[in-house]
Amino acid sequence: MKPAVAALAVQVGVKTACEVLGLPRSSHYAARQPHTPVARPRPASPRALSAEEQAAVRTTLDGERFVDQAPREVYATLLDEGQYLCSVPTMYRILRANQEVQERRNQRRHPVYPKPALVLTAPNQGWSWDITKLLGPVAGVYFCLYVLLDLFSRFVVGWLIADQERASLAEQLITQACVRQLIARDQLTVHSDRGAPTRTCGGAGVTAKSMQQLLADLGVTQSLSRPRLPDDNPYSEAQFKTTKYHPTFPDRFASLLEARTWGQTFFRWYNYAHHHTALGLMTPAAVHTGQAAQLYQARQTILTQAYAAHPERFVHGHPQPPAVPSVVYLNPPQPPDQRRSDTAQ
Repeated sequence: MKPAVAALAVQVGVKTACEVLGLPRSSHYAARQPHTPVARPRPASPRALSAEEQAAVRTTLDGERFVDQAPREVYATLLDEGQYLCSVPTMYRILRANQEVQERRNQRRHPVYPKPALVLTAPNQGWSWDITKLLGPVAGVYFCLYVLLDLFSRFVVGWLIADQERASLAEQLITQACVRQLIARDQLTVHSDRGAPTRTCGGAGVTAKSMQQLLADLGVTQSLSRPRLPDDNPYSEAQFKTTKYHPTFPDRFASLLEARTWGQTFFRWYNYAHHHTALGLMTPAAVHTGQAAQLYQARQTILTQAYAAHPERFVHGHPQPPAVPSVVYLNPPQPPDQRRSDTAQ
């Protein structure tokens, strides 16, 4: 707008140009002579505390007596003792100037746990294990379901149901699964939740020291979730959801024998009959045993025949069966922009 006024003013004058374009002449002249503000130091208030007085206030607030008390509490305590240092807002200003508004005590800082990340391209490269509760015959009675899951194929390589959580059972489960799957040293990574040395049923903590030693003896790498982040173990969580939403899953198990009998039927279905959405509707057993590629070609042949018989029924062109993933991630790598935003948070 202002360059247009300047161009028109050459012909009809500034006053007429501003009237025609609806711009006040004062704005036009102000734009021609921009004002540059000069930064001036703010004068100190005559009511402000001196440097010595501010130091005395900070020493009092940070002292052993008042270090864990709010300024209002300190203010009231000092008044009751017949002493006045300054107002409560002034205390906050002094603390704010020294970055001490939040917490002035020396406190333990939680360590920064590394974000677990796995890249899997074949079965038996990474397993995930966890424990969940199964309701027993009466309130307060639970059975513990241990599940050891292959992350690439979602194949349950081992499971057991016990009346309590014990480290020996977890060690036995992992050892037997490694033997059945012919796991070589430095081939496998086992991922689990990060737990305390002893935990009740519902977590994979069980005597962490003995578990760590077992994995070291087997030549297996250990991977741990970050505390209070269930998203770091999503595969086991999803498998438990499939388990408990299955139509045969009862409200309660009458006995440990009944729970184990149900488990034999369920995990046989899960491994060999359940068509997993994340596996291109293949069964975990098909992917785990390397039959997925052959089944994919067979499905493609059937869809090609169906397309040749009735192409008009396939409005999106030649049909393709769901693809089988070639790589599986635990916490997939993020773009640089996303990594920067996560770091900022």
